[in-house]
Amino acid sequence: MKFSKLAGFIEKIEDNTSRLVITRLLSELFSELDISDIKETVYLLQGRLTPLYEAVEFGMAEKMIIKGVILALNLEKKLFNDRYKKIGDLGKTVEDYKKEIKSFEEKDLTIGQVYEQLYKLAIASGEGSQETKINILANLIRQLDHLSCRYLVRIPLGAMRLGFSDMTVLDALSWFIKGDKSLRSVIEKAYHVRPDLGLVGQIIKQKGIMGLKGIKPNIFTPILMMKAERLSSGKEIIKKIGRCAIESKYDGFRLQIHYRKKDNLVKLYSRNLEEVSLMYPDVSEGVKNEAKVEEIIFEGEAIGFDPRSGAFLPFQETAQRKRKYGIEEKAKEIPLKLFAFDLLYLNGINYLDSPYTKRREKLSKAIQLTDDMSKNTILIAQENIADEEEKIEFYFDNAIANGLEGIIAKKLDGIYQPGARGWNWIKFKRSYSSKIQDTIDCLVMGYDLGRGKRADFGIGALLVGIYDKKEERFVTIAKIGTGLTDKEWQDIKKRGDRYKTDKKPPIYEVDKQMAVDIWIKPSIVIEIKADEITRSPVHTAGRKMGSTGFALRFPRLEKFRDDKRPEEVTTLKEVEEMFNGQGQNTSKIKK
Repeated sequence: MKFSKLAGFIEKIEDNTSRLVITRLLSELFSELDISDIKETVYLLQGRLTPLYEAVEFGMAEKMIIKGVILALNLEKKLFNDRYKKIGDLGKTVEDYKKEIKSFEEKDLTIGQVYEQLYKLAIASGEGSQETKINILANLIRQLDHLSCRYLVRIPLGAMRLGFSDMTVLDALSWFIKGDKSLRSVIEKAYHVRPDLGLVGQIIKQKGIMGLKGIKPNIFTPILMMKAERLSSGKEIIKKIGRCAIESKYDGFRLQIHYRKKDNLVKLYSRNLEEVSLMYPDVSEGVKNEAKVEEIIFEGEAIGFDPRSGAFLPFQETAQRKRKYGIEEKAKEIPLKLFAFDLLYLNGINYLDSPYTKRREKLSKAIQLTDDMSKNTILIAQENIADEEEKIEFYFDNAIANGLEGIIAKKLDGIYQPGARGWNWIKFKRSYSSKIQDTIDCLVMGYDLGRGKRADFGIGALLVGIYDKKEERFVTIAKIGTGLTDKEWQDIKKRGDRYKTDKKPPIYEVDKQMAVDIWIKPSIVIEIKADEITRSPVHTAGRKMGSTGFALRFPRLEKFRDDKRPEEVTTLKEVEEMFNGQGQNTSKIKK
């Protein structure tokens, strides 16, 4: 397919706010694409060149992109900047100039040709790489038509602003095959094991829905991590899953570890599929030394450890290990211990559908523990089997007394369900009053422009929401105008600028009274502390015809959750359960 035709589809998608219409447009696009184009096209629609877990970045800030535009069209910098300021959109500014300036170099390039040049741009490094990037971009601008140029410059800028999520793409693939969403669950299950939308699209285009049956865990391709349900007493847990395994709930970094012996290579992935191997070299070395296998995928929780006292550190200190600079020094200051708790794949065998007891047995044999546990980097999470509610309550109280978050109850014959929240794992966390004792993860949906002192920041109140899983949309639950430091306001503004969009994303449901000055596409997750959940006529979380929605009373920012994807924020169902249990000694909400 020609890139100009793809640009026409993208324009239609950009001009629509209906999720159903966008789904059908994507389905139509997929039906017209060649097999050789679909993988690259899916990545480009996301403003990327590879799946999320592969760190191939364009490395071009706005100023460098503008240099490429000016070079391509032989423009005066001041004149371009004046027009850009007036239009307010870099892509549309370039499009505007291209309508006026007809280039003799203009060609109707294919999607593959454009993708190939953008990939060369992204991987250019070393001395002279900036000039190389600028020249590649300039050459593409000269060759493409005006509408294509609008989207071409938005791709490396990270500003496609199309307002649909990965789930919309999965729906579109189902529509492409069957004309409805009925195959979504089958496609989503495969995507959770191999979270590469381009690959999933290519398989479906080539082999149909049956091709997804062959998808299995792949070493160095992260699997979406399973989540736990929540209950608030040992009695409820026994009633739900019966005799079960009890593990402590550690407060650190959840990691998925991939190791292959023949390469002596370890890759560590966070919950949001980011590869973080370089951040935690001590964990990587521990895996190489202590995993006695050919290849393995397993999960664990990394926690800071004080070698002098032998004590584990609170999350605030462990969090200092998440950094890009000074890694080796901080690793010596705060070494990590990894509590391994589940096995997904071992020596060519897929264990996702195996019962927990078998996964646990194989994991224990795969890690070589020494008699002196202090010398091990990898430890096997302690397990206790319980068949009485009193035992579960005892293990919970013991975990709290040791400064841990609580416990996890695991169904003995339960399987590992990638990306799913089910009753195979249950978090036991208890509330002690009618107030919210824990935090809620929210999506930043947009913000109002600052007034007064915050006018200098260009940002005021934040609109945040949670996820309505049933309707597959984000719904509002709070506006946050206080409780942030100057630096936090500036940080959110900087992050928001990368993802701002001209129109409200179609997967946002927002009351007109809560509309904001600047919309942000799903990207930024923050952890919020609030006093309690109340009812509000202006928030859409849980609001039905003639009823009020849920709102957070006195919300305030705790921290950014860079380890979470937008779809992993607190769900409407969880908030409903917490609201119904307020004041009744029920469960807390915490990711």
